[in-house]
Amino acid sequence: MSVTIVVGSQWGDEGKGKIVDLISQDADIVARYQGGANAGHTIVINGKQYVLHLIPSGILHPNCICVIGNGVVIDPIALKSEIKMLEENGIDVHNRLFISHKAHLIMPYHKLLDQVREKDAKSYAIGTTGRGIGPAYFDKATRVGIRIVDLLDRKGFEQKLRNNLEEKYNILHKIYGFESFNIDELMEEYLSFDAEIDDLITDTTLYLNNAIREGKKIIAEGAQGALLDIDHGTYPFVTSSNPTSGGACTGLGIPPTSISNVIGIVKAYTTRVGNGPFPTELFDETGERLRQVGSEYGATTGRPRRCGWLDLVALKYSVMVNGISEIAITKLDVLDDFDEIKACISYSYEGKTLKSFPVDIHTLNNVKCEYKSFKGWKRKLKGIDSWDNLPTEVLDFFSYIEEFTGARITIASLSPDRADTIISNM
Repeated sequence: MSVTIVVGSQWGDEGKGKIVDLISQDADIVARYQGGANAGHTIVINGKQYVLHLIPSGILHPNCICVIGNGVVIDPIALKSEIKMLEENGIDVHNRLFISHKAHLIMPYHKLLDQVREKDAKSYAIGTTGRGIGPAYFDKATRVGIRIVDLLDRKGFEQKLRNNLEEKYNILHKIYGFESFNIDELMEEYLSFDAEIDDLITDTTLYLNNAIREGKKIIAEGAQGALLDIDHGTYPFVTSSNPTSGGACTGLGIPPTSISNVIGIVKAYTTRVGNGPFPTELFDETGERLRQVGSEYGATTGRPRRCGWLDLVALKYSVMVNGISEIAITKLDVLDDFDEIKACISYSYEGKTLKSFPVDIHTLNNVKCEYKSFKGWKRKLKGIDSWDNLPTEVLDFFSYIEEFTGARITIASLSPDRADTIISNM
């Protein structure tokens, strides 16, 4: 059996799409296990850019089957748009994509609730994408969510929808003054969606477990990043699901005993979208330089990302909670022209060095970072075709990261393009 989990090891936007695309060329199945259309995985092939929000990154390989697991919340509009984009580019979807019948649906009221709550929160806003992800997971947790399988029972679906609309009306109308949704229009919209994707819906838990028993090579693909995990991230500035490796088992219905490897995707510096603590954030010309050179704008929202130096304290914590054994490091090329590169190697709070990554926001917002400086390589990495040809400065940078975190760097991305990626020969 071979199930490899790929996780974002920071606050998301690490370049998971490119790495999954790379390693899935030899995989039988790529399965997405959590999140929704708030994710944005960007893949560049021969200069052409594909942005995927729901469909796993392996879809660009014709021999790879893709699965959207039960842990994903699905926006019908986003999914249909994504399928259309791929098909317009000559990529077959309907014979290669399976969707869990247990996956929950994002409804229009989820998006509206997300947006008005975020606006109302003012200074306490999380910085969500406004795509309805959190409210959909809230309904799931409170057992009033609507799953794809519910669409098969028109009467039952209608009753669940009426109950939810009545509850949401009390919030949206009485507090925010919004009018109610047209239930008949919603019914037809979602039943029409069900008909369109009927051939894609299956028991993906059974499918994946059968594939495991058959010895298939499976990649479990997460969205967002480990530091946004609702349990292990920088709460409350987190997402509403579990992007950590443990989420793969619950989000796909596969046993922990089937996991053979965890690959952590790490950006060579650190970024964050939305609010929340960010110890290494740079507010100077260097931070802006990282943003501009790295094109650090959200693939889903277009929002500028906050930028800072690589945070090894946070990364070591991520390696621990995810069980990461291998690291794929991305966006090294952004640092090509830097004379000096820095990485945070310890936190201190009120004059004391912290022994672990803090879990409370007050402490994390007020830590002071100790940095280690590295000599920049001052040359273009794009086009380097082997590990042995990497500059000594890059290898020194890698060695320190490996020693600090206990995980080995095995993949290095040297530009956004698929071709500019090298694998360690160790």
